[in-house]
Amino acid sequence: MAIIGIDTLLYGVEDLARASQFFDDFGLVRLSASDDETVYRLDEGSTVIVRALEHSSIPASRYEGFGVKETIWGVDNAESLRRLVDDLARDREVRLGDDGAWHFLSDCGQALGLRVFIRKKVTYAPDPINAAGNVNRLNQHRKWRTRARPKTINHVVFAVDDYWASFAFFRDRLNFRLSDHQKGVGTYLRADGANEHHNTFLLNNKAPGAGGVPRFHHTCFGVEDFDEVMVGSNYMTRRGWQHGFLGTGRHRIASAIFCYFNSPTGGEAEYGADTDYLDDNWVPREWEFRFGTAQWMGNPPAFMQDDIPWDVSFYQGSEPAMRR
Repeated sequence: MAIIGIDTLLYGVEDLARASQFFDDFGLVRLSASDDETVYRLDEGSTVIVRALEHSSIPASRYEGFGVKETIWGVDNAESLRRLVDDLARDREVRLGDDGAWHFLSDCGQALGLRVFIRKKVTYAPDPINAAGNVNRLNQHRKWRTRARPKTINHVVFAVDDYWASFAFFRDRLNFRLSDHQKGVGTYLRADGANEHHNTFLLNNKAPGAGGVPRFHHTCFGVEDFDEVMVGSNYMTRRGWQHGFLGTGRHRIASAIFCYFNSPTGGEAEYGADTDYLDDNWVPREWEFRFGTAQWMGNPPAFMQDDIPWDVSFYQGSEPAMRR
């Protein structure tokens, strides 16, 4: 085990005040704020840092626009960190920063970092589900919520030029595993020390809604259940924020409930709940992109409104799903 999840996301934005207001409304908890940055801390210990795009700390990158400009991956211990850094240093610059993270560029030009991360355990207690003949909640109503309060960073997504080449780097150099392949659209990757279905998604930048260039796409923040997703959605719309390209629904890939919002932090921000959890016994699958996108959606875009054929099989591609 080595990489256990996302330690820190560094955002570069055009309007710091508006970006900070968005994350405040979204339910992230401020740790600190100044004229230069706003910092948020989630219950698991992960951090979101928001700075102006021209801030000196924002690394140069071929990824266009604003949004996440660096992802620092959390590593379980110092020995694992040393092994990863030593291997990366064979063929690229790896720089130790003042923040204690080792910074480098991936083969596809993503600005990445590695740092020892003590990820705190988050334990949710979602309300039991009732159905006829299967009553799990008797004489008890469900929780009543007023706000969504994300406690985890589930995954981060980037649109890339060549998602198979990008996957090979994450697999061979950082020991990620392939969870699923959405044909023509991208690869879902799980860190070796994590169990969420995916911690990053490498998206074909020519896919619908991907933008056509290398860029940040979205971050998924984890909440407890469908109710918290929808309470968050209602609050955000009351505050004037607009839903993103896919809106609200449930993916078939990863099974997760999703709710996307267009964000002045760049790309989109997603509430996510009820995702699949995996280990190395999982067998990756291969999906027709529309069939994998959603089981249902509140307001499906045009490309999702036709009858979509059932099209999923076990992955049989030439690229190994994990490092040999």
